[in-house]
Amino acid sequence: MKLTLSAGIGILLTAMFVLSAIFAPLIAPYPLDLTVGGVWDAPSAKNWLGTDTIGRDILSRLIYGGQITIFVALASSVIAFSLGSFFGFLAAVRGGWTDQILSRIVDLMMAIPSPIVALVLLSVLPLNLPVLILVIGVLDSTRVFRLARAVSMDIAVMDYVEAAKLRGEGQIWVIFREILPNALSPLVAEFGLRFIFAVLFISTLSFLGLGVQPPLADWGGMVKENKDGLIYGKSAALMPAAAIAALAISVNLVADWVLSRTTSLKGGRGA
Repeated sequence: MKLTLSAGIGILLTAMFVLSAIFAPLIAPYPLDLTVGGVWDAPSAKNWLGTDTIGRDILSRLIYGGQITIFVALASSVIAFSLGSFFGFLAAVRGGWTDQILSRIVDLMMAIPSPIVALVLLSVLPLNLPVLILVIGVLDSTRVFRLARAVSMDIAVMDYVEAAKLRGEGQIWVIFREILPNALSPLVAEFGLRFIFAVLFISTLSFLGLGVQPPLADWGGMVKENKDGLIYGKSAALMPAAAIAALAISVNLVADWVLSRTTSLKGGRGA
């Protein structure tokens, strides 16, 4: 696949975000909660991006916040794709009442906006990372289910799938050996988009106080902590917002490139 300029930029920026998240303790100039200056100090040689509302280094908190944000978004996206893809494939292969029941459950879940459902659930459940990841993953799996079902409905009528059924292969074998390999292209492209939606979802929840909780830090929470500085012309809240935008743009560039280079249906392998 020929690498375009925009895809190259997207891959480079995404790699920078991922590497900074992995090596956060080695890269960050200061510990996460260390006070190193005054309130909303301007950028300087000591604090490259200035300090926040209680004098902590913004660059260090951005690096550590990226680690939490990317981890939660990635984990919830993996859960969403695991659940959504499996049940989407199952609905397409089995059809009948299985398809109807699963589809109606998904329609019911999608009828209520996900942010509202997440706010209700997180207001009564313990606020910790496993719960946050699970809630976001389950809610996002409905979108993956619709895509996986639509793609696998086309694949399920292919000759090589019919041949596998005639050989007596079970439904699980058909799903994982025939349908999944030929549905990977659109799912991989969709994964990038779902990942970004998860980042935005997490940031929104944290801004509302129901996302990542202190002493951990994430970009949405950093915007909330420093939003009052905008009144005084301080840019502390804009730094994490810019990080969210940069990550979204970079991953979208990669996802668009993958999507443009793949088709929703590839020729299946012979059984």
